[in-house]
Amino acid sequence: MSVPIVLTGARGHGRRHLDNIRRLQARGLVRLAGICELTPLSAEEIPDGLDRPEQSADLGALLDRTGARVAVICTPIPTHTDLALTAAGRGVHILLEKPPAPSYAEYRRMADGVAEAGVVCQIGFQSLGSHAVPAIRRLIAEGAIGELAGVGGAGAWARPEAYYRRAPWAGRRRLNGVDVVDGVLTNPLAHAVATALALLGTTRAEDVTGIETELLRANDIESDDTSCVRVGTPHGPVTVAATLCAEEPGEPYVVLHGESGRITFWYKQDRVLVQRAGHGPEETGYGRTDLLENLVEHLAGGARLLVPPDETGAFMKVVEAVRTAPDPAPLPAHAWRLLPAEQRRVVPGIDGLVAAAADTLALYSELGAAWALPKEVSTR
Repeated sequence: MSVPIVLTGARGHGRRHLDNIRRLQARGLVRLAGICELTPLSAEEIPDGLDRPEQSADLGALLDRTGARVAVICTPIPTHTDLALTAAGRGVHILLEKPPAPSYAEYRRMADGVAEAGVVCQIGFQSLGSHAVPAIRRLIAEGAIGELAGVGGAGAWARPEAYYRRAPWAGRRRLNGVDVVDGVLTNPLAHAVATALALLGTTRAEDVTGIETELLRANDIESDDTSCVRVGTPHGPVTVAATLCAEEPGEPYVVLHGESGRITFWYKQDRVLVQRAGHGPEETGYGRTDLLENLVEHLAGGARLLVPPDETGAFMKVVEAVRTAPDPAPLPAHAWRLLPAEQRRVVPGIDGLVAAAADTLALYSELGAAWALPKEVSTR
């Protein structure tokens, strides 16, 4: 029997969820029972193959009327906790987009409320559904690259200036007195941070022993667009460098450094390269389990939930460190330039710095970036 679902936030990134629900509905696994949006979707906005669902701006009322078993929540970051608790209070299970909350306190309020309600919550770090993740963990456990020295992450992406005008909360640290924390490490390239922590086996809040941040911005925004973070853990450091001002945007990746080799994982492509002593390079592509499908199968008793809230505690410690750090420093005018044809800002040399940080586990300031500020250090 198909599981009735309500999608909260069906425009923008929510469109991907609509298409995924259509895919799963065609297989008989789910049924789109309702859409929660401030402005109802028109018939043209609903993909072919989906009957017109019930629509409302009131999630609680919509859940009550449709009898939905699952709520997919893809809304602005500050709304996540309250909407998740609205669903949990009605016994409805949840797929919650990343980042799960804009602060550690809001994350704990959500996770504790979900646990108290006895419902299941999956956090939408889709990269953690990659079959490469357990495969890499097995390689590490088998000693394929020797003892781990740490994990690096690199994300060199590009976003036009219009990206920060797409929604009132875009590029903000706070909005109307409420935390947003829409920075490069906490939202667009959050998967790099979460995936690096997961591969090291340090996903829970108590795994974090300290955090160093360097937060900067080339764009005229509140939040950061060119940043790096180093997370201390009992198994070694995790250093992630990211920018939305790349000269030549590329695929983000994480790299595990061992005493006798390295493993690179391009997490959006599910592609893994193993380089180790005594072997030629080995590249392997992997499949991926969709997180909504995993949630539905978990509810049917047939699968382990892949990304429960507690498995994102270490990531949320990073979000908290970014939230409480001094406001990101504007890069000096000479450190960036505008590409008129693309209407986006570029930081010359940033692509190499991002890669070097992942390779060396060093921060921008330690790599000699003239514009980098002394690192901010926080503890758990």
